Amino acid sequence: MSDASFQRITEQPGPYHHLETRSSGELLALINEQDRLVAPAVGDCIPELTVLVEAIVERMERGGRLFYIGAGTSGRLGVLDASECPPTYGVPPGMVIGLIAGGDRALRDAVEAAEDSAGQAWTDLAIHTPNADDTLIGIAASGTTPYVIGGLKMAKAAGLLTGCVTCNPGAPVTQVCDHPIVAAVGPEVVTGSTRMKSGTAQKLILNMITTTVMIRLGRVRDNRMVDMKLSNAKLVDRGTKMIVESTGLPYEEARQRLLDAGSVRDVIDRM
Repeated sequence: MSDASFQRITEQPGPYHHLETRSSGELLALINEQDRLVAPAVGDCIPELTVLVEAIVERMERGGRLFYIGAGTSGRLGVLDASECPPTYGVPPGMVIGLIAGGDRALRDAVEAAEDSAGQAWTDLAIHTPNADDTLIGIAASGTTPYVIGGLKMAKAAGLLTGCVTCNPGAPVTQVCDHPIVAAVGPEVVTGSTRMKSGTAQKLILNMITTTVMIRLGRVRDNRMVDMKLSNAKLVDRGTKMIVESTGLPYEEARQRLLDAGSVRDVIDRM
């Protein structure tokens, strides 16, 4: 898709000039000043996010999955968010899946040309046999990434629920999905470096989506991660304290019951 007629805010000149002449303290203050614009821009997306989340929950209750696709920073953020769902909420690894243009190698090394293939995302998705109960969210700060746009087009044609997270109002990616989410954070301090404000906005939005979805699916009780994986001593201690607070059991007894049962939820439900 050509975007010659589309003006990307994320590529516009940054608000400050002659950065190389600034002191470290000045630069840090300028970056922080711009970062303060991110949360309000994300807050403006809540009405659209609410509709998207409700649609995801409805499909996940039927066994659907959530997929992310993206390239570069956007792809890495999707993989990160997906990878944190199993340990945090005890869900199967295949319930939330992040795919990045260029494959796993691109998580550490830039595979820049990978994002230019409009058909590769659907090829990557096909390995997972997507169906109409699944959701695909394309992440693209610019809103012009062929990998993301092509994947969303094919997914929508196949009956999947589709959404996008971008930082450019009116971007091409918003035209090819059911639920566009646009966080208009403006130009970056370093012109075009969308790992900065744009990346922060995307991270916040992905956190909001999966956290809200998991709460709505019953994976949180009160404000506690009762299904978290007990993968280290810190989490065993956290889980033990949850049980102590909920049941009044002595710490050591609560800890042993937790180790025996394998989850906070199971211990509490058996009391």
